[in-house]
Amino acid sequence: MSEVPAFTNFHDIQKQSKVQIEALAAASASFAEKLQSIASEAKDYSIKSFENSRKFSEKLLRAKNINDVVRAQADFAKAAQEDFVAQAAKIADLYSRFAKEIMMPLTGPSKD
Repeated sequence: MSEVPAFTNFHDIQKQSKVQIEALAAASASFAEKLQSIASEAKDYSIKSFENSRKFSEKLLRAKNINDVVRAQADFAKAAQEDFVAQAAKIADLYSRFAKEIMMPLTGPSKD
């Protein structure tokens, strides 16, 4: 984090305030854009999850015996869990990257 500059006159204070306001405006715009991306990912996952549930229901209706039902349930549970874990990791990564990008105008480039 950078040190707070020592101001020698009112003009320096105005200039620094303008820089800070511009950085805040850039961070706000970036935040809205990133939030939209996360919402879009959540929407896409919801649609995919609903579609997979619909296909599973159809599979259950076509089952001829209890073994088919158990196999379909096991396959669905495994796939649903894998999809959820993958989506959670993707969303967590988006939040992490976006937080860094949003804060960049306020803090400057990160050193990692």
